[in-house]
Amino acid sequence: MHENRKQNYLHGAAILAIGVVIMKILGAIYKIPLSNILGDAGFGHFNAAYSIYNVLLTTSTTGLPVALSRMVSEANTLGRPRLVSKTFRVALLTFAGFGAVFSLVTLLFPSQMAVLLLNKPESAASLAALAPAVLLVYLTSAFRGYIQGHSDMKPTTISQIIEVLVKVIVGLTLAKIVITRTGDTPAGAAAAIFGVTAGSLAALVYIAFSYFRLKKLKDTRRDTAELPANSEIFVKLIKIGVPIALGASVLSIISLIDTKLVNSQLLASGLGKSLSDTLYGSYSVMTSLYNLPAAFITPLTISVVPAISAAVAAKNHESAGNIAESSMRISSVVAMPMCVGLSFMSYPIVKVLYRSTHEVGPTLLTLLGVASMFVCLALITSAILQANGNERIPMYSMLIGGSVKLIISWVLVGNPKINIIGAPIGTIVCYAIMFGINAVYLKYSMKYRPKYRRAVIRPLISSLVMGIGAYGSYYVIALILGGPDLSRGKTALALFPSIAIAVVLYVLLINITKAVTSEDLKLIPKGEKIAAILRIK
Repeated sequence: MHENRKQNYLHGAAILAIGVVIMKILGAIYKIPLSNILGDAGFGHFNAAYSIYNVLLTTSTTGLPVALSRMVSEANTLGRPRLVSKTFRVALLTFAGFGAVFSLVTLLFPSQMAVLLLNKPESAASLAALAPAVLLVYLTSAFRGYIQGHSDMKPTTISQIIEVLVKVIVGLTLAKIVITRTGDTPAGAAAAIFGVTAGSLAALVYIAFSYFRLKKLKDTRRDTAELPANSEIFVKLIKIGVPIALGASVLSIISLIDTKLVNSQLLASGLGKSLSDTLYGSYSVMTSLYNLPAAFITPLTISVVPAISAAVAAKNHESAGNIAESSMRISSVVAMPMCVGLSFMSYPIVKVLYRSTHEVGPTLLTLLGVASMFVCLALITSAILQANGNERIPMYSMLIGGSVKLIISWVLVGNPKINIIGAPIGTIVCYAIMFGINAVYLKYSMKYRPKYRRAVIRPLISSLVMGIGAYGSYYVIALILGGPDLSRGKTALALFPSIAIAVVLYVLLINITKAVTSEDLKLIPKGEKIAAILRIK
């Protein structure tokens, strides 16, 4: 039975991962030219506004949808379709209420929020442009949570692709028009960020259509059991969702505080307003790449919660343990080579993608690549804990890790010899602490514990050796082309073959270390063919 459940959840994760690939390509089309259109300072205004937006969206994209998908999955496991329908109705009203309040606050007080929370008054217009998106994303998340609770990930994936596609088209077009006509970077950032609102509306239209199509297929006539009161469902939704949302909110709020702290400490270090804005903007640009590995892990975190919750509801603890370990193993195999690649190849990556950013960019990316590894591990372990009913542990680990991050930012960023370099150092320590706490609690709370040596250590060794090989091949090719200081075009000519060499080397290494097996790959779509092509036994 647990193999079928693993099959379903990994198929769903694979579908979401395909969507992530498409979205990241579209996101690169959006953010890379956007950073060149707006410059480091303008992109800093854009990113600062986005940090407030992320705080407001936390409950809509993490806590309540996870709680809803878990409740829907449990009700489906128990054969209660009428309970599923009633749960969704209560959840939709709850989501709409939260979204309306947060959207209204953002719309009415953008200037105050930009000054008090960010120390960046230039971001006020961007916040106002984002305000309607808050309500739209809350509503979209309600529909996504319901559909994901049925282990159907296709509508979520398609809606996300639609959202990003519209964001790219609208955001880039408006930003280019505004900057060309006015040269006003705060206005250009606001124009770019309005694309998020347009994309959110398009995603809501599609996901609502998908909900009504799915709902028609559900037969509720055989479910005659008494239904709980609306208040009881609401309380359960809040009881599950709020600790998850608070955990994520803690980190989002700390990141928001960190944004203001980094900006103020850069100024306090004596760097001056112009250089401070440029350094923070360069850091913001690098975080776009740093978030890439985590984006591929998010599909697993979305899929693993209803899968483990269903196993726990059926009292099949062995199945829950197997799903937890396989999710950690696949997360590590997928994310770690990307994280190591960002760190080892930071200089050529930045030179090819962000030619106009500050010279500190490659150093920032090297450190953020390390941080990204811990982010991915913290994300998947948090999802496993939440699925097992331990929602509070990730909240505590995020609070502890985030608090340490603020202390490090305060001390290091304010040091003129370290300045912006202190920000990614704080991020590394923050997520390392989070993963450590989560991993220890998982070890002692689950009846069937994940085996960390296979799930984490083997992919890490394979990735580190791959990183050394990638850097070595790049260095040799760069020397052949006349390096080490190459033009942007020649850097790309040296970079892309070294990436191809790294991919081949990594496939060989995960075979040697047995970081992943053919049995693992059978759990994903076309896995047997992938195993045969890669010769994984």
